[in-house]
Amino acid sequence: MTETVRISLDEVRTLAEAVLSRHGLSEPHVKAVADTIVAGERDECASHGIYRLLVCAHTIKAGKVSLDAEPVVQDIAPALVKVDAKGGYAQLAFNMGKPVLAEKARQCGIAAMAINRCIHFSALWPEVEELAGNGLVALAFTPSHAWVAPAGGKKPIFGTNPIAFGWPRPGPHPYVFDFATSAVARGEIELHRREGKSIPLGWGIDANGNPTTDATEALEGAMLTFGGHKGSALSTMIELIAGPLIGDMTSAESLAHDDGAKASPYGGELIIAIDPARFLGSLAAEHLARAEALLEGITSQGARLPSQRRYEARARTALGGVRVPRTLLEDIRALLD
Repeated sequence: MTETVRISLDEVRTLAEAVLSRHGLSEPHVKAVADTIVAGERDECASHGIYRLLVCAHTIKAGKVSLDAEPVVQDIAPALVKVDAKGGYAQLAFNMGKPVLAEKARQCGIAAMAINRCIHFSALWPEVEELAGNGLVALAFTPSHAWVAPAGGKKPIFGTNPIAFGWPRPGPHPYVFDFATSAVARGEIELHRREGKSIPLGWGIDANGNPTTDATEALEGAMLTFGGHKGSALSTMIELIAGPLIGDMTSAESLAHDDGAKASPYGGELIIAIDPARFLGSLAAEHLARAEALLEGITSQGARLPSQRRYEARARTALGGVRVPRTLLEDIRALLD
């Protein structure tokens, strides 16, 4: 059984900021990236928590991310905004473009933001949750590296290609889902490899296209989409709308750009924001109440809404901190040497 250590969320933040600063990130990037890493631990999503500091450190050492990039926000149309991340992490670019996106959505009813030339290593839920928390419906999409085979294929061409959605609700928590179109996030397979655990069938195939339960074989072969052809079709959509549509890379192009460095993906992200008040006018309250009836109809029969487990975890970790594998914590602390 893996030995774990309990640490507080304040300690998670201190460690994240120390590691990122030690590796040369400018202060604005340190805060933005650390916010995302803390959110992963806070919500008990280990594959998106401090484990990602190992990923960040490797990407920085490989010279694949700009340490002090200053994103440029470009207002290109009434309902469109672009942010050139200039090779930096996506978090700061999102933070800078978000107010412009929100304002355009409120003016036009719907608006889109393209983040170009960014490094993406994390979940999308912090972004859509933030927009939904401000009363907007939000969707986000991004390709990654070509790690995932299409349904019926044997060779990687897709990224894990997440899609995230946020819906505003009364109370503190919006309805949010965020999932990879691969069967599982790549970080989950990497954590299984680190701990010497087998993976379930259906997560990946080996280099010869054979089903495997060996995490290393899956990482060296190809991951699989969820739901067969359905996940494959969604993954293709994300490649197109968050790649060529916004003038950025596909997952295969991102992997080629990586040139064997095994750093985080480089490319773009598409975020769409919709203002229900603008769409619905004086009828907004009535129709949002109908949405609540739908969601309550799900939970009233004992079914769980996406993100519900994360919100429950959030309440626990705020008081009791999080448990981290001791070996992982040692590896992260070694990044400060």
